This record gives sequence, structure tokens and C-alpha cells, in this order.
Amino acid sequence: MVMTVMLGSTDLTLRPWEPGDADALVALAGDEELRRWTSHRVDGPEDAERWIAGQEAGWKSGERLSFATLTAGRVVGHIVLTPSGDRPCGEIGYWTGAPARGLGVASGAVELLTAWAFDTKTGPGLSRLELIHNAGNPASCRVAQKTGYSLESILPPRGAHEAEGHLHARERGAAPRS
Repeated sequence: MVMTVMLGSTDLTLRPWEPGDADALVALAGDEELRRWTSHRVDGPEDAERWIAGQEAGWKSGERLSFATLTAGRVVGHIVLTPSGDRPCGEIGYWTGAPARGLGVASGAVELLTAWAFDTKTGPGLSRLELIHNAGNPASCRVAQKTGYSLESILPPRGAHEAEGHLHARERGAAPRS
């Protein structure tokens, strides 16, 4: 499944991760700023191969629809849709590597994946999407707001991060803010 959109003069492509992406994943995943905000670790080629195989398994099961984010044909980030098994809802998560930060890649990827996730003809046809991020990450908050995800609540610390989280949500039919 490949989706493409133009953001200004930059091509943005979301496509499932492929085994050939392992080297790019290793290079991006070593970034300390990325490690600060994400819970997964990829520490070398073997980890990258396992991680990519896990993303492929997520597609096969339908439990985790994971995409590599590419600009100009280069992998620069990751975005994932985790559908809820019992409701027409899902959660979006993403990260952007250092070379692509501040260029609108994350918000473009979120908007593209959101449109697809809400589409009842070509996508899963979900009615609600949630985006959760560490409250101390203002860049993720800006991405959520820019793409029409309203802040709904402050979450207690969970998992690997010992900080509060923000729960943003968007309903099908809600237009993004600019």
C-alpha cells in the first residue's frame, strides 16, 4: 500500500516498511532526541531487521499498520495506525528523524494517514483517532494541533516515560486547522 502527497515542493510518501530499509532505520534510530521521546530501541542491523519483521507481522494481523515516511525517496521517519479491535477507533503514533524535523514532515504524515484511516472506501473507515504524546514534547503537541487533533485530557505517566501525556483526538469529518 503506497500513498503519496505533495507538501510544498517536497514529496511525502508513506509505505509499509521493507527489509531494505534496515540501514536507514539504524541511522535514524540512533538519534538521542528521538530516543528521548520514543520507547522502542533499534541498536544495529539485527535489531532493525527484527523491528521491520515486527512491522510486517502487524500488517498481516491487522493490529499495527506501520509505514516508513519518505521524502525525496529517503526514509526520514515512521508513522503507525493501531486500530482498536472492538471499536471503529485507532491510535496514531509517529516519529521523524533529525534530518526531516521542522520541515512539516510529521504533520504531513499525520494528515495523510488520518485521511486514509477515516476513508470508508480505501482505508479502514475509522470514526475516531487518538494521538498520545509525552506532555513535555511541544513539537508533538504542535503537530497534533496543526492536524486538527484537539487536546482532550492529560494522562498520568505510563510505560517507559515518567511524565504526563497528552491525549489528542479527532473525529471523522473534523477538518484540520491550519
